[in-house]
Amino acid sequence: MATTKETTQHHSTAKAPRSTTHKVSGAPRYTEAVGRRKTAIARVRIMPGTGKMTVNEKDIKTYFASARLVAAARAPFEQLKIADMDASVHISGGGLHSQAEAIRLGLSRAIVLKDAEWKPRLRTIGFMTRDSRMVERKKYGKKKARRSPQWAKR
Repeated sequence: MATTKETTQHHSTAKAPRSTTHKVSGAPRYTEAVGRRKTAIARVRIMPGTGKMTVNEKDIKTYFASARLVAAARAPFEQLKIADMDASVHISGGGLHSQAEAIRLGLSRAIVLKDAEWKPRLRTIGFMTRDSRMVERKKYGKKKARRSPQWAKR
């Protein structure tokens, strides 16, 4: 009796695209991109508008109390002098500073997806690079990642 071996296809290892453009009847409605920093993940959507920016359904100035964090998140719009775009951001994880930098990366990626001629300028400013530094894990026998317990001679 001859047996045949069926080959099964496994899931592909290719990653999903990090940026997309959603269209409704011809014209693009919005452009979406993802930005990350430490454990913060920001899903950014840009669309034509008046320059309004919302973070988790709140105004950006309400979400980030510090003007420095608002400036860090809006930096791609400010550097490129783009005033005719609205942005809607959904963010989770991380602290406020990490969230602001994740929004900055997502915003930069969405702008480049919408208009690729901005990429060299954003790259030279440093907004297109993902900061890959993460918190080092705690090791056993240590108090933190590298901090040893206090040594006592007697």
